[in-house]
Amino acid sequence: MSVEKVREYLKPYGVDDRILEPEASSATVEEAAMAVGCEPARIAKTMSFMTSDGPILIVLAGDARTDNKKYKEEFHEKAKMIRPEEVEALIGHAPGGVCPFAVNEGVTVYLDESLKRFATVYPAAGSGNSAIELSLEELERCSRAVKWINVGKDWDCAL
Repeated sequence: MSVEKVREYLKPYGVDDRILEPEASSATVEEAAMAVGCEPARIAKTMSFMTSDGPILIVLAGDARTDNKKYKEEFHEKAKMIRPEEVEALIGHAPGGVCPFAVNEGVTVYLDESLKRFATVYPAAGSGNSAIELSLEELERCSRAVKWINVGKDWDCAL
């Protein structure tokens, strides 16, 4: 049902027909990479955090982890992930299908620099077995991201 919400959301952007719904799960980076046939780093994972200003999403490359020091420098507070049982109510998508599209009002989206190594990436599309291949420009436009940030670590820094 959430993938249909995302499909409707993406329609005005002209990319709704590109949503992939493989039979296999795409709920984890590794599963998603196998399901769509790409390297795990090109999976654009969407992480949910709670800030003093409300819930935010950060989209990182599949091989990046959140660097707590960089996060604190960017947001001026400690990183606090949203508990799995609260994600759907706060964000609008259940864990495994969290994506930066068709989110609840008041959820702010950020894109991490770790994604800039790739021409295209695969974020989820609202369910545990969905993805969509988007260019970085399309991802930025469709997610309505407020800005690019650098809070990722453990990825190859060669751009």
